[in-house]
Amino acid sequence: MKNHLVETSAKLVKDFYKTRNKTAKKGDYGKLLVVGGSHIYTGSPALVSLAAYASGCDLVWNVAPERAADAMASFSPDIMTHPLKGDYLEKAHVKYILTLSERADAIVIGNGLGRDKDTTKAVLEIISRASKPIVVDADAIKALIPENHKVLRGKNAVLTPHSYEMQMFSCRDVGTELQSRVAVAKELSGSLGITIVLKGNVDVIASNGRVAINKTGNPYMTKGGTGDTLAGVCGSLLARGADSFSAAGAAAYINGLAGDLCAKYWGEGLTAYKMIDYIPKAIKAAL
Repeated sequence: MKNHLVETSAKLVKDFYKTRNKTAKKGDYGKLLVVGGSHIYTGSPALVSLAAYASGCDLVWNVAPERAADAMASFSPDIMTHPLKGDYLEKAHVKYILTLSERADAIVIGNGLGRDKDTTKAVLEIISRASKPIVVDADAIKALIPENHKVLRGKNAVLTPHSYEMQMFSCRDVGTELQSRVAVAKELSGSLGITIVLKGNVDVIASNGRVAINKTGNPYMTKGGTGDTLAGVCGSLLARGADSFSAAGAAAYINGLAGDLCAKYWGEGLTAYKMIDYIPKAIKAAL
């Protein structure tokens, strides 16, 4: 099977990053809405946003519970926030978030949301009712136990699980062998009509019968937050109008290459925040 798998390459990146039109205006290269954060987790959605900016997105809005929104706003002047009352995402927030999403070209949901019961209900409703391409990551994936898969049908969605999240999502052991991981990702992506990026030593990207693998990345990227940066890059590319399979493959390649460049300098000291500075360098290296 390995011999028949397409591997991501710099060509994917080149397809996205052409010379910008001199008459371009703000928003022409993507507007992204990030739904994430909670009273406890404030860093994850910030990493998503900064990675989206680093990969070229023009505008990134964050909608998050107050403490997370305030922390993000103080963290970087680039991050725009819409604070929500309370400590966690709730169903009462859904209407406001869906209204905000109409201004965006794509959505990233899940990073740092936590697993409160009302948050899970809100996540499912947002995914079900959202009309824009959506990256579903982290705690949003954990909300998608098999009986909730129906909210994904007909959606232009990219799921970005690691092995444990994939096991929760599918109720199947994905294993460590590439052949097994490809089989599970291909089957689920096909049955649901979505794109899946199964993260690992070799990432598996599957979408409606198509499968690619990505070999950029390294063991130093076990640090928390490197999945958040992947979600941000993928959301940025979707916001540019990319199809989900191409966006997912290019995002995996860019994020892994940024990690490789970062690891050359930082080694054990690699963090997701440091990786963000290497995202533009990874893009430049691929062009």
